[in-house]
Amino acid sequence: MERLRTVLEKIKHFNEIREKNSEKYKMTNLFLMFFFPVFIVSMAEINQSKTVSKFILFLFEKPTVMLFDVLLAGIIFCGLLFIFKKGWIAVTIQSVVYFTLSIVELFKYNTNGNHLILSEMKLFRSVKSLTSFAYIKITPVLVIYTLIVLAYIAAVFVFNPKLKMKMAKRIVPAAACVVSCTVFFAVPSVADPVYSLFSVDSTAANNVFRLNQKFENNSFLAFIVQTFSETISNKIVKPESYSADTIDDLLDVEVEKETNDDFIKPNVIVVMSEAFADFRKFDELDLDTDAYDSYDEVAEEGFKGTAIVPTFASFTVRTEFELLFGLPVKSLNDPNMPQRMLLDREQPTIVQCYDDLGYSTAYVHPFLSSFYSRKRVYSNFGFDTMIFDDSFTVPVEYEGTYISDETVFNQIEKLIKETDEPLYVHTTTMQNHQPYSDGDNTDEELANYLSKIKITSDALKKFTEHLSEIDEPTVVLMIGDHFPSFKAENSAYDKININADNCSSVYEQSYIVWSNYITDYSSMPDEKISTFYLPYVMYNLIDAPKDTFIQAMTDKMQTLPIYSTQYDSDIPHDEELDVLTYDRILGDNISTEEELKND
Repeated sequence: MERLRTVLEKIKHFNEIREKNSEKYKMTNLFLMFFFPVFIVSMAEINQSKTVSKFILFLFEKPTVMLFDVLLAGIIFCGLLFIFKKGWIAVTIQSVVYFTLSIVELFKYNTNGNHLILSEMKLFRSVKSLTSFAYIKITPVLVIYTLIVLAYIAAVFVFNPKLKMKMAKRIVPAAACVVSCTVFFAVPSVADPVYSLFSVDSTAANNVFRLNQKFENNSFLAFIVQTFSETISNKIVKPESYSADTIDDLLDVEVEKETNDDFIKPNVIVVMSEAFADFRKFDELDLDTDAYDSYDEVAEEGFKGTAIVPTFASFTVRTEFELLFGLPVKSLNDPNMPQRMLLDREQPTIVQCYDDLGYSTAYVHPFLSSFYSRKRVYSNFGFDTMIFDDSFTVPVEYEGTYISDETVFNQIEKLIKETDEPLYVHTTTMQNHQPYSDGDNTDEELANYLSKIKITSDALKKFTEHLSEIDEPTVVLMIGDHFPSFKAENSAYDKININADNCSSVYEQSYIVWSNYITDYSSMPDEKISTFYLPYVMYNLIDAPKDTFIQAMTDKMQTLPIYSTQYDSDIPHDEELDVLTYDRILGDNISTEEELKND
């Protein structure tokens, strides 16, 4: 008790000193308050740029952008100060937020060469999942910068600047700061002139390469602010033409083979292979590799085509969404995580189409069920069985950090053997996920990546050989979700000079279709198509009976085979696709009712 009493006395004495400091060091306190926005902006920028010299160079090149950052930081700080009254609280809150974002940006860029967008912070619900592949390295420089920020917070705490205004007098200026920030972020007509005034790059960015250019023009804080306000203003709205009559007109199509109940119902296996991409298309790399040999052998036995995926280097769920829903991400205004937009209800997925045909359905993903909230969200998709990393029923082998593709294929084989009904499986693999280096040496990234690809190719070949030996007709679709993420400096993408103006090639993914029975591939597209059409391609291939929605989407594929903005922002929105997508994702599911009515 005596020790506790002593500690409390020391705390009381220290607080008395702080109270005196508030009056004794008025000029110091004024300096600490007025200088703080400049300080925290500078530290956040210096931390992510890694060097002071790079920050100073940007300061001289883009002084108006830095002025924008400081003024915005000043408004936020004033709002916090008016709300909390005590300077150390306001300084601590803003310092923690700003510097934490700067550290996250640093780690994210070091992990995959992509810059942080605030909407991605939703992923931090799955911290355990992220740490499995994030490159996190605490450097001496990072420690020094962190200590400097902590020292500033400590100084403010000791000198104890604070407002003497009572709450009644602080409410109005506090509200003014909050409202002005809210309006700025939420109303494009307000934000855009401000960006223009301070020369902040507000050009629409539809792909990673354009985003990286925007980051170079804006640096960290202006970039994260501008992309955040852009995300808010880009929310999907109900199409003006959305109505039951419109849906009825769109689904007023002549259905081919309305009653085709005698088709053979083959097992349908959709393999979305993590980061599987063919770099042989880039002659500049002069690749001499056998990584794709087994893959080529499988392709020669079936069909090979090209699909336009809606993402590059990350956000697997974008491609996964298109394959599971048969709908374009573009019609949702290209969110990074379209599954986050789904209403908590049963979803009209491709899974349910196969369920209606009498199939058993399964989802296999060799990773944590919590990542992207897959277990919770996908439970509405209609799968009979969902298998994640902790629920495999076959021996689990790892290839590096992740469960091997061969293990996944073995699990699918077991599902086929144990299921009496024809089986539809969607699997999203993990074996070839980043990292492809230890983070410090990126020279061997491509070679390391190709070594993983060879293992996948060989496993795929072995998988199809096993399927050839079973009596059940089975068809396999395999496509990579996106090209891999390499570090920004000295990567394979730098060597082939990929940029925002010529990046279409890294959104083009080869896909192969293979079957263990005699199959007529004449219905397969002979041109490039968007990924969301692939479910309908498979429907046509197996000669499954169509409903009006599937027929309408099949017809749309003929008139608009490519519908994506990721490498071409000039492609206009298509009203029909936008209406159908809105209806099934956020609307009243009128199209599903129309299907039932027409069946």
